[in-house]
Amino acid sequence: MKRRDFLAASALLSLLVPSSALAANKKKAAAPTAAKPVAKGASKVAAGKASPKATATKSSGRASTRRGGRHTYRPVVETPATPPAAAASPPPAALEPRNAISLPDEPLPQWRTYDITSTITLNHVKGKVRMWLPLAQYKDTLWQRSLGHSWRGNFDSAGIYRDPVAEMEVFYADWKDGAVTPQLQLVSQVAKQDRHFDITRRGSIAERGEVLRRCLQSTNLVPTDGLVRRTAERAIGRIKDPVAQGKAIYDWVVENTVFESSQSGIGRGDVEAMLDSGQLSGKSADIALLFVGLCRSIGIPARPVFGLRVDSSRLFSGLGATGNLRVQQHCRAEFYTPGYGWIPVDPADVRKAIQDERLSSGDAKLVVLRKLLFGFWEMNWIAYNAAQDVKLHGASGGPLPFLVLPQAEAAGARFDSTDTHRCSYLVNASRVDG
Repeated sequence: MKRRDFLAASALLSLLVPSSALAANKKKAAAPTAAKPVAKGASKVAAGKASPKATATKSSGRASTRRGGRHTYRPVVETPATPPAAAASPPPAALEPRNAISLPDEPLPQWRTYDITSTITLNHVKGKVRMWLPLAQYKDTLWQRSLGHSWRGNFDSAGIYRDPVAEMEVFYADWKDGAVTPQLQLVSQVAKQDRHFDITRRGSIAERGEVLRRCLQSTNLVPTDGLVRRTAERAIGRIKDPVAQGKAIYDWVVENTVFESSQSGIGRGDVEAMLDSGQLSGKSADIALLFVGLCRSIGIPARPVFGLRVDSSRLFSGLGATGNLRVQQHCRAEFYTPGYGWIPVDPADVRKAIQDERLSSGDAKLVVLRKLLFGFWEMNWIAYNAAQDVKLHGASGGPLPFLVLPQAEAAGARFDSTDTHRCSYLVNASRVDG
């Protein structure tokens, strides 16, 4: 995307945003300062005796607690970034027509801080119980920072473990045999701002070699040879530039897939089965992983990013969420090119908007959205992890294709938060900076 296309797409956001939505999003958030775990506004959950606060060490990156109670944890950050200075909200000003070419080179930082509160109650379970919940990415980025976690419940032990290979943190809790109605409440505080890619700016810090190699490997459901590679080769044709190749694959995925809202969760992510059947329909994980698999098959490092919608959208109402967020998980993707680093994309949301809004191929709103979601993430969404073939610590079952939903095992049988018979799951997000 050339700079003028990027700026023009930003200016044309007004095509996608109703005036009422613009007014609702006028408030500018103050920049996050020191991390402070927060659990305000959380509903009460049955708790056991209080115990000392959980602690984390650099050597293990692990926090654990004994007996149900209230505990807090702040992620250990190896290279902490300096928080941006707080910016006062400017006085209201009359809207003026502006030429897209005269817009600022990049948007001013607009950090927003959220408390994400997850409340889980298990029913009809027997034997020992263990539960896992994915947490926000612990590594600070230019668009997301994890500020800490607090939790309480009637568990026997609980804590956080870090998987450095998968670059993710996972909360776990244990209940002994005979526990009556296991209950847990977890509050995470996360700061967010929109993520933009500018093709006119090179010189990003190079990614580590082991990370790039991992983002070129095949997985159980995402092969990189055979039909996947042949499909990618057809999509890119004779294009040689890696950014242009990524754009060609993005365009191919947008043009050839269908968003299937009737499926549960975020999809299975079985790319080979999708291509073999010729039915390229699915949810966000299916569409994002198809993009990832096609990129990897021609030597472009790529990865899915699993997360949760936490606020309304300025683009289309269907691309945001408020209230109970228990089924608002969403998968995006990014690919790597030397000089530019990781470039964000979201082909699944393009397809979701097409379905929700019944957009035709020539609709001006769709033209803008397609350009915008190649290189832009609206940060009404928090990223959990990019892990695939996930092995849960202490689990008796096999690996998961990815971890985005709360998981539980009772007497060796695994289920997730979509099992409403055994799992009552509520999650909501609230702004804590106005």
